Amino acid sequence: MPEKAFCSAVSSYPWTLRSNLLLHWRFGALTMLAFLGMAAVLTIDGCNVKSFVEGWRFRREYLTHGHLNLTYTDESITLNLSYIAIRNPSSELDFQLPFPANLTHTELEPEPETETKREPETELQPADVLGSSESYQNLTQPSWISVELEPNLTSNLLARWLAPGGEPCREIRSVEIAIPGLDDRQLIELPAGETHEFVFHALYEAGKPSCLGGDYFETDLSGETWKSRPVVKDFGNGSYSLSLQVHPDFSGDYNLSITLLYRHFEGLKFSPARFAYNKELRRIPIRFYNATSRLPQLRTCRKSDFSREVWAGRWTRHGRNDDCQISNDGRYRCLPPNFPCRNPWCDGALGKLESNGWVYSAHCSFRLFSADSAWNCLKNRWIFFWGDSNHVDTVRNILNFILDLPTESVPRRFDMNFTNPKNPSQTVRITSIFNGHWNETLNYQGLNSLKNDAFRDLLKSYFNESTVPDTIIMNSGLHDGIYWHNLRGFTVGARDAAAFWAEILESIRRRGLTPPEVIYRTTVATGGYARTMAFNPSKMEAFNWVVLDKLKTAGLLSGVIDDFDMTFPWHFDNRCSDGVHYGRKPAKMKWRDGLIGHQYFVDIVLGHVLLNALCAR
Repeated sequence: MPEKAFCSAVSSYPWTLRSNLLLHWRFGALTMLAFLGMAAVLTIDGCNVKSFVEGWRFRREYLTHGHLNLTYTDESITLNLSYIAIRNPSSELDFQLPFPANLTHTELEPEPETETKREPETELQPADVLGSSESYQNLTQPSWISVELEPNLTSNLLARWLAPGGEPCREIRSVEIAIPGLDDRQLIELPAGETHEFVFHALYEAGKPSCLGGDYFETDLSGETWKSRPVVKDFGNGSYSLSLQVHPDFSGDYNLSITLLYRHFEGLKFSPARFAYNKELRRIPIRFYNATSRLPQLRTCRKSDFSREVWAGRWTRHGRNDDCQISNDGRYRCLPPNFPCRNPWCDGALGKLESNGWVYSAHCSFRLFSADSAWNCLKNRWIFFWGDSNHVDTVRNILNFILDLPTESVPRRFDMNFTNPKNPSQTVRITSIFNGHWNETLNYQGLNSLKNDAFRDLLKSYFNESTVPDTIIMNSGLHDGIYWHNLRGFTVGARDAAAFWAEILESIRRRGLTPPEVIYRTTVATGGYARTMAFNPSKMEAFNWVVLDKLKTAGLLSGVIDDFDMTFPWHFDNRCSDGVHYGRKPAKMKWRDGLIGHQYFVDIVLGHVLLNALCAR
């Protein structure tokens, strides 16, 4: 019964049988050739279909942008999408973005496992669409922007810093930017609460896109009651993205400014002042309107919240006295001391910050301590500070403004016990060791100060007692920006510093004692004139990342306080700093910018944040 091998629909004509046999043979041969060809392609240089699909998907997701308005109802589970494509105004910018090679990358928090709605294939026109991309990974509720360090940060940063970028790109320097989605709009209105991400491109003198990354952009989003630093991501090829977000409670008119401070890692050079570009490229009015979206409510910080290595916070204003005048002692007592903070942005007496209503919050909000609650937190504890002179200012401000201990000054190096004047049973031991130089009267050694044997022995002596500090609060400091000739040298210094402290903590464990927690307080963003100096924000931010990476690798990191993020919104002038300090003693005298008096509240807020890190459960 050989005929059963053929379909019953086969013709009874004899010539059709031969032709079908021939067709079957050719079909089998072609199938085998196709299979062998696919197998060969899939094995070449590890390339596979998955990588191709991911590359296409990235291009599709990143080059397809628009405005996304979402409404959600629990009963019907209905999503209403209004999507407006923004066309590329110039064919010069029509090129493919690669996979991101960011040193920091933006995440949405939290990250629930939700299924995103895919658009029809017919809407994909990557060559024509480029502009605003609003994050909608969580369609039920917007999420706060968050930032994380890239894995293997130090090695990746070094590789990008050393890479020449190819012969055509070697001498290119950015001078302008193009922001499709913002540049081509007269009136910019965005819904508050949502994340708005805009891809932009650095341009060189010919007006064409640069093909190198590493440009350092200073960004600022400011309104009457809100100041924040919009997150910038570097894709390594001259393309960047900018993420904007404002809470609906602060809807209103804003200005977005973008300043190109340095080109292609030139801020990391040993003498960066002559390479500073320092040009404001955009000042864009934006109106954020109150929409139906609601961000998750901030909660007061817990101990676990300080495990976040990079913050993306904001300053908000909850009171204001426009008639406030500086007092003879240099202070700005603009609001009553018991003026309350507004929930959930902080918890406590806002007036005691002497900030005329400003307060900082990040992925959580902070408790503002009274003197009694601060003493209850610190009693019978030993806090060890190791860092630059900004630590000195912070300790003095904690004593004066939080613990109600009038203190004219504190030295760079001291070890003292302080007693609560209202309750002599409450004491706190504070040790502060300046790390700008092994000689406390000198400067500009930074982490290299650990090369001095006497200085190392001094530090070890505090951890050889029968009791050891409860907490170490450290930073690398501005002095590193001057001492280290290049990024490669600093990575070695950071590695050696982490090894030194790891050795100390291990020696404590061997003695059967509990080692102290280690909290890294990132170095400030230098302000005003200091933005183009050897300790410029570009260099200090990179150095902060490297130290965090090394401390984390050594298993030392218990928590982080991101003072760089806290100070950045105030670093554009010298109203809140002398360029390198945000906590100088109040004084009614001419300040760095020629005005009488200065604002010192940024460091007072830092003091409260430190207490949150020490006392949170």
